[in-house]
Amino acid sequence: MKIAIMGGTFNPIHYAHLVSAEQVREGLGYDKILFVPAARPPHKIQPDIVSAEHRYQMVKLATADNPYFEVSRIELDRAGPSYTIQTIKTLRKLYGESTELAWIIGADSLIEYNIWKDFDEVLKQCTMIATTRPNYDLELVPSEIRDRVITYRITGFDMSATEIRNRIRNNTSIRYLVPQAVAAYIDQQQLYR
Repeated sequence: MKIAIMGGTFNPIHYAHLVSAEQVREGLGYDKILFVPAARPPHKIQPDIVSAEHRYQMVKLATADNPYFEVSRIELDRAGPSYTIQTIKTLRKLYGESTELAWIIGADSLIEYNIWKDFDEVLKQCTMIATTRPNYDLELVPSEIRDRVITYRITGFDMSATEIRNRIRNNTSIRYLVPQAVAAYIDQQQLYR
């Protein structure tokens, strides 16, 4: 079995996340994509990160119609910071050594590889797939890191969760940026206001 893991803050999840996941699954032949919302992201200290439970629920809503997508509470149910290496080791025990694990990351996040806990160990435990982002120059990533990951070109969506949060604060539509069920949840729960 081949499982690609898409971890992230998902604050909120949006179509660029979903397109990336689906294109990696189909293009690289993964059996499923496991979405893992970070409960306590150690490198993202932002005042506008909504609760892990809200972010988990939005990911569930966004992925509900894709039978190849699954959402895990693994980081929500574990105490302490959400370190990728801990998640990978737990998933390795859960799925066994014969399962191929990969971690999907936006190529722009690779520039921060040196702040990841045990980054070299992460690369030993799983394949790292860096998806391209519009207007991002991969040459910014050190070659010793680029050479150790799979770079995968996806359909370009120049959107970010920050932009979506700002649009909500400014009472501007987020239609077609997030799934309708996620937009309804954000509105119902009065998130990012």
